[in-house]
Order: sequence, then C-alpha cells, then structure tokens
Amino acid sequence: MANQPNILLITADDMNWDAVGAFGCPVAGATPHIDRLAADGLCFEYAHVTIAVCQPSRSTLLTGRYPHRCGGEGFFNLRIPNVPTLPDVLRGGGYQVGILGKVPHSTPYADFQWDLSYDMRELGYGRNPAEYQRHARTFIQAARKAGRPFFLMANSHDPHRPFYGNDEPEWYEDGPVPPAVPPSRTFTPDEITPPGFLADLPGVRLEIAEYYNSVRRCDDTVGAVLEVLRETGAEQQTIVVFLSDNGMAFPFAKTNCYLHSTRTPWIVRWPGTTRPNEWDRDHFVSGIDLMPTLLDAAGIAPPPGMDGQTFLPLLRGETQPGRELVFTQFHQTAGRSNYPMRCVQNRRFGYLFNPWSNGTRVFRNEAQIGRSMPAMLEAAPNDPRIAGRVELFLHRVPEELYDFDADPDALHNL
Repeated sequence: MANQPNILLITADDMNWDAVGAFGCPVAGATPHIDRLAADGLCFEYAHVTIAVCQPSRSTLLTGRYPHRCGGEGFFNLRIPNVPTLPDVLRGGGYQVGILGKVPHSTPYADFQWDLSYDMRELGYGRNPAEYQRHARTFIQAARKAGRPFFLMANSHDPHRPFYGNDEPEWYEDGPVPPAVPPSRTFTPDEITPPGFLADLPGVRLEIAEYYNSVRRCDDTVGAVLEVLRETGAEQQTIVVFLSDNGMAFPFAKTNCYLHSTRTPWIVRWPGTTRPNEWDRDHFVSGIDLMPTLLDAAGIAPPPGMDGQTFLPLLRGETQPGRELVFTQFHQTAGRSNYPMRCVQNRRFGYLFNPWSNGTRVFRNEAQIGRSMPAMLEAAPNDPRIAGRVELFLHRVPEELYDFDADPDALHNL
C-alpha cells in the first residue's frame, strides 16, 4: 500500500504511569524527552496494559488477544499455534521489522526472525542509549534505502531492576553486572516523593530514588532513538507510540491487578493526524488494542480472532463508544508461581478477584527482594497501618473494591 506510515514502538520496562512528568510525576526532571514527545502528540489518561508482567504483556500487545486467548499467560512463547502476530502481519504488508532489546520477551514465537534484532548484550545490557541510537539508525537507513516502510520496536531495559546506583545482588546469570552507563541526571532520596501505595520510610525513599535514576536513563534512550527519526528525515512519516509494559517493580504495582499495576503512560505522535499537546480524558484504551490500531493505520486488514479494537478514531480526535472500562488479569510470576487474578475498572471503581487467596498462601514476587518490602516488614511491628499493608500484600483477600475518586492509591478495600 502506498504511503504507509513508518511505526516506531518504544516501550519502557517497569515504568509506572506517573513516573512521566507529563502524567503528573512528582519528581522534577525525571523524563524531559518523553515529556517533549507528549507535548508533540496525544496522551491517554485512561490507558492500561492487559497484564502487568513483561513477556505476557508484550505477547498481548503483539497479538491483540488476552493472555489466555493467545497462550501467553507466562514467561514462555505462545502455547497456542498459528496466532497472527503484529510483526509478521506487518511484514506481509510490506514492512521491514526490527527489534532492539527484550527480544525473547517480545517475540511471540521462538522461530520468528526479525529483519534486525539486537538484544541486551549488544545494547549495554539494554541500558546504553548510544547503542540504541546506533542500531536504530542502521535499521531505519536500510529500510529507507530499500524503499519500504519500517516497524521498529525499541525496548528499553530500564527502569527494570537493578536500578542505577543500587547495591542489590548481581542480576545477570552469566557474571557480574557490566559497568553501568550513567543517566544524564541522578536523584537523591530528598528529591523524591514515595507513591501513596507505599510507606514513606528511609529504605523506600532510597530505592525510589534509585528507581528514578533508571527512569531518567530510559528517558535518555527514548531521546536517542527519537533523534534518529529527525536526522534521517523520517520523523514526519512515522507514527511514534510510547508506553510501559507494566508498572514499577514495587509492592502493589507490577505482577498484580491494581491500578498502578497496569496503568501506563501511553503517548501517540502521528504528524498530520494527532495534534500537539492533546489529551484523551474520556476513553479507556488497552494493550489488546495496540495491534488492531497499528494495522488500521497501516491500511492492513486485521486477521480474525483479535480481542482488541482499533482506536484510530481517537487519534483523529473523534469519539468512540464502548470504551468506558478495561479488563485486566494476572496468571504467573517470572518464577513460574501461579497467582490468578482478575480486575475490571472504570474511571471511579476497581474490582479485583483473587481466587488464589485462601488466608494462608503467601504471595511472592520480584518486588519483595528490593529495599522497600524489607523496610516495610521492619516497620510493621510498630506501625499498625504498615502492618495492615504488609498483611494484605502477602495474603490478599478474595475480593477487593476501591473507589479511585476518594482513594486513588487503593488503600481502603470497600
């Protein structure tokens, strides 16, 4: 199809929706490049990924199906055969398709071969903005030389643990953590405000500050990749989509179904279609909607079986019925432990169902190995409020209901 737009899909890894300045971040100077992108495009107030953990979230983004419908509920390739995927369908429509970072987690079927693929090792363990820029330039120049539109999925490994400046144990299975590329700015505990769903303790403040160091380095990566569009002359012909795969890796966020688990800072800039500094504060958009929307924008017929719906009308400033709520879910942690959860939420209320909760089973996830959960556990014996939060996080209850108007941090189960 003639005049197909290029597509640059940029994802952050474990970035909370409100870690972005344009979305109300309380930390000054955290995301200047992402804020600039937001000022140039359309931001969605009510945007959610479908499941708040890396590989399943990305499987949903790239299939337009709920995890249990695409077979991507956990950290494995799709278990249902022949599910159409976004890069494969785009390639069939004439696109060159490339990926930077998070390659196994963003490749629904292991045998799919991208036209360009560089993973963590070639990208400074996914944390070197200059390497993202270099490889993005190579890919975009090659696509333009070939006269083909491109789809580039640029996946930062920030702000996933280990956070910049953190002294956690080594994360990488193949040896010590490599020398870290510093972010363009770092933060101190005095500069940050802990989110309302966590306790304000010294250990929490320190870890949040370290987290924002990595948020800033992710922003550096976003800026580096966007600069390639400008210098190659592709900016005006490219749809840029930015979002995070899930919320921050702290208690009551990632690997759960809370508001801060799945809400994401979703930005779309499409020159000539979206308008600068525009906000959609009326419609819910979901991770299952990404694939049908991008295919619609590219003029490619959608394959059957997708659960999502195109929101192309919203990019044009129109209204769209049926976007008053969102369904989210959770299945399995990276450690292959099953904690099934379901959630439905609209602007005011969020209802969660936790069938795994029986009063004795203990929830365990990645968020508990950092500084914050140990700090809360230490403070709990002397603080009934913190003790109650710890108890809820570890054991949960079968049903939770929150009024976000009165309780935006979901502290009071109705």
